[in-house]
Amino acid sequence: MHAPSLLLFVVSSLLAAAPSALGAALPLELRALPTPVSAATARTYLSSLTVAAESNSPAYDRDLFNHWITISGSCNTRETVLKRDGTNVVTDSSCASTSGKWVSPYDNVATTLASDLDIDHLVPLKEAWVSGARLWTNAQREAFANDLTRPQLVAVTDDLNQSKGDQDPAEWMPPLASYRCTYARAWVQVKYYYNLSIDSAEKAALTNYLSAC
Repeated sequence: MHAPSLLLFVVSSLLAAAPSALGAALPLELRALPTPVSAATARTYLSSLTVAAESNSPAYDRDLFNHWITISGSCNTRETVLKRDGTNVVTDSSCASTSGKWVSPYDNVATTLASDLDIDHLVPLKEAWVSGARLWTNAQREAFANDLTRPQLVAVTDDLNQSKGDQDPAEWMPPLASYRCTYARAWVQVKYYYNLSIDSAEKAALTNYLSAC
């Protein structure tokens, strides 16, 4: 084999092996959701966000955020996140996860049952609504509710997700203290990208968490 061909073969082999190798080596926070912006960038973003009181007029309606849309083939948003966040995930012909292992980054609880997991909207849908999404089109709300590009969707323990509800960081943070910096950075990035406002208590809490990053 000529040198250029040998080099191409080696590079191709490494790239082919990369996904599984990286999946095993990546820290939890990098496997759990798209990596948020740095703490420094998050602090800059936070300073530029509009501080305003929340408004629930008109009243929030979850049905206005069409979520778990088809992403690829038979896989919807939930199933796509479960495959992304788990290891050794096996799916059936309808894309439902039949086996695998997941570690909820909010509390470090492991499970092998996809039914134990919810897909958390890191910035909750109602929080988005009262922060500006009530003024969006339905298409914009659908894009927000199914956003796989920003650090907005993550597979977490279902009971924990339900206890979080629609609370912001002034009211609720992940019980795993080592994840709170990641959570705060992600929260600010999502709010900044979607031009959502923050209330004063939310800003104070985020300022404190980001200063400790």
